[in-house]
Amino acid sequence: MKDNLNSIGIWGQRHYKYLKETKPSVIGVMRMRGTLLPYLQSVDEQANEMFSQLVKQFAEQEGVTEELKRRNQMAWVCAMNNIRDRVNEIILNEVIFV
Repeated sequence: MKDNLNSIGIWGQRHYKYLKETKPSVIGVMRMRGTLLPYLQSVDEQANEMFSQLVKQFAEQEGVTEELKRRNQMAWVCAMNNIRDRVNEIILNEVIFV
């Protein structure tokens, strides 16, 4: 059976892929109950909120500011990419692969 995940964001799709590979029976039960798409949407929202909050917190803690962006764009881009990569790992380990 093919699930229509067009309305689900990237985090929800990643969690779906994880469930499909590791816990296919959970997907089957959720399909029968009609809770799969709302659940994946919830996971996606939670992960997006967490992503935004953590990026903001890390940037503040590490002094990655708009002033740095104005003075040295390359340093700002490098720092933000580093922060985003770390936040992605946190979300994958705490929200997606559980």
